[in-house]
Amino acid sequence: MSEIEIRKITGNIGAKVSGVDIAGPLDEETVTAVREALNAHKALVFDEVNLDDEGQLAFIRQFGDLTTAHPTVPSVAGVPNVLPVDSERGRAANNWHTDVTFVLNPPQASTLRSIKLPPYGGETLIANSAAAYRQLPEALRQFADTLWAEHTNDYDYAVPQEAVDEEQAAQRAQFTSIKFRTVHPVVRVHPLTGERGLFIGGFAQRIVGLSVAESRKILDLFQSYVTRPENIVRHRWSENQLVLFDNRITQHYAVDNYDHLPRRLNRVTIAGDVPVGIEGKESYSIEGDASHYTAVAA
Repeated sequence: MSEIEIRKITGNIGAKVSGVDIAGPLDEETVTAVREALNAHKALVFDEVNLDDEGQLAFIRQFGDLTTAHPTVPSVAGVPNVLPVDSERGRAANNWHTDVTFVLNPPQASTLRSIKLPPYGGETLIANSAAAYRQLPEALRQFADTLWAEHTNDYDYAVPQEAVDEEQAAQRAQFTSIKFRTVHPVVRVHPLTGERGLFIGGFAQRIVGLSVAESRKILDLFQSYVTRPENIVRHRWSENQLVLFDNRITQHYAVDNYDHLPRRLNRVTIAGDVPVGIEGKESYSIEGDASHYTAVAA
């Protein structure tokens, strides 16, 4: 086993991992140590990774089966599992979200690798939704435990809400070329740790049984706990970095503060399980088949 070192970045979320070369195959003990660190810290930063697309795929494949790049958006040319998160293609994810929660089994984990960075700005914020749940007053926790929310890609973070020109209209049409509507528990139980976390974010648009207006107020209230400063790590990107985060119990946000300069990250995600609420009930799909995107993880 490598001499792996885990150093916390903040009290509630984030750690830097050193002493392991992720450009080559990892032994079983190292894979276990990284998984345990991810369970504990929710987001891990690896410096000086020196990976290309194939290396990123090889690294993350050691933790589970890969999804394709996205249910509706094209991958990097010739690499079907890699999504280009590219400012020049209008994909600044500058709202809080958990990746692809509009499908039945969203990714269990996501990796982002720095490709091209602006000289300033462009940070990624990652929030711990388990800490947010723990911070809720008891009455709000009990309320949240009973709720289910409908998630949809009609509000995908990567598409302008108002199509102001033909290019943006085409992007929106592409994102919604397959419409997805899925109902998830507002409080999800993590399958490995048993932690409870608020499973909401930008794709959660309506609480089951409530109007859109009523839902918005409730979702905004819960979201305000997720995005408390003490629950967030603010990652300032450097060259040759990779960030791995647990998509089941975090949200993230790409800060649009770099004056439209080029910014490019490549994303690879691992197939996830179907979310489960506190009573053991699984999420269910209303509309949209995502089997071309991800298999259900065992």
